[in-house]
Amino acid sequence: MIRFAKGHGLGNDYVVIDQTDLSAPLTPTMIRRLCDRNRGIGSDGILLRVPASRADFGLRIFNPDGSEAEKSGNGLRIFAKYLWDHRHAKTATFTVETKGGVVECQCHVQAGRVNFVTVEMGRATFRAPEIPMSGPDREVVGVPLQLSDGTTLSVTAVSVGNPHCVTFVNRLDDAECRRLGPLIENHPAFPNRTNVQFARPHARDTLDILIWERGAGFTLASGSSSCGAAAAAVKNGLCGHGRVRVRMPGGELVIEVRPDWSVRLEGPVEEVYRGTLSAEFVASLEE
Repeated sequence: MIRFAKGHGLGNDYVVIDQTDLSAPLTPTMIRRLCDRNRGIGSDGILLRVPASRADFGLRIFNPDGSEAEKSGNGLRIFAKYLWDHRHAKTATFTVETKGGVVECQCHVQAGRVNFVTVEMGRATFRAPEIPMSGPDREVVGVPLQLSDGTTLSVTAVSVGNPHCVTFVNRLDDAECRRLGPLIENHPAFPNRTNVQFARPHARDTLDILIWERGAGFTLASGSSSCGAAAAAVKNGLCGHGRVRVRMPGGELVIEVRPDWSVRLEGPVEEVYRGTLSAEFVASLEE
C-alpha cells in the first residue's frame, strides 16, 4: 500500500510519499504519471522522504517531468508540515537534508497543526561559471544573455542550492514569461537548465515576480524562486538587505536577505488531502 499526502504553498502543490512504502524505486515515468493532473494524483512535483546521513530527515524532490531538483522552498514547507502533522518530527524545529544542502525548518504550530513554516535556505551565491561571458570566478550580475529568438536580456544568476536566472523588467507579462521562460531554462549557458524569474521592484522592500520553473513550467508560486529573486534584487541595489515581500500570482512570501547573503523564507502551508494509491494504479506504474 502506497500512502501519500498532498499539500500546497500558495498554489504550488506537491505529493509527499515515504520511500519505505515503495516496493521499487521511483522512475521518471512513474513520477510523470503521479504528477499527471488527468491520469494521476496531479501535482507540481513529488517529495520523497528518504534516510538522512547529515540531518534529522532526508528529502528528494522530483519535478513533474521526472527530473530531480536540488531544493524547493515551498516543497520544504509542505514536507515540514507533513513531518509534524504525521508525527514523524518530535520537535517543531528540525533539519532536512536535500540534494542542495541541509536546511533548518521551524514549524509554527496552532491547535496541534502547522499552518506556517520558516526555512533557513542557506547562502545565495551569484557565480555561474558555465556562462562563458562571466568567467569562472566572476559574479553574474547584470550580464547580457542572448536567446535563440534574438532577444537579449540582462540577467543575474543566483544559486540558493538550486539555480536561478533573474531578469528585471518594467512590466510583468504572463505571455512573455511563458514564451521566454523555456528559452532561458534550456539556454546552452545552463547545461543543467535553470529556474527563471521575471521580476519588477515595487518598493525597496517589495518585489513582484513571475516564475518559469525548471521541469514544471509556469508556476503560481515558488519558495526558492522568491529567495533567488529577492537576493538578486538586493545585489542589484533594487531592494535593501532585510525583509523583502515577494508577490506572485499564488500569493506572497517574506524573504529575509542578510548582509552575509544567508536567506530565510517564511510563509503559509496547507495540507489538502491524504490517501492511498489503488492496487490497479500501482500495478500500472510498475509495468
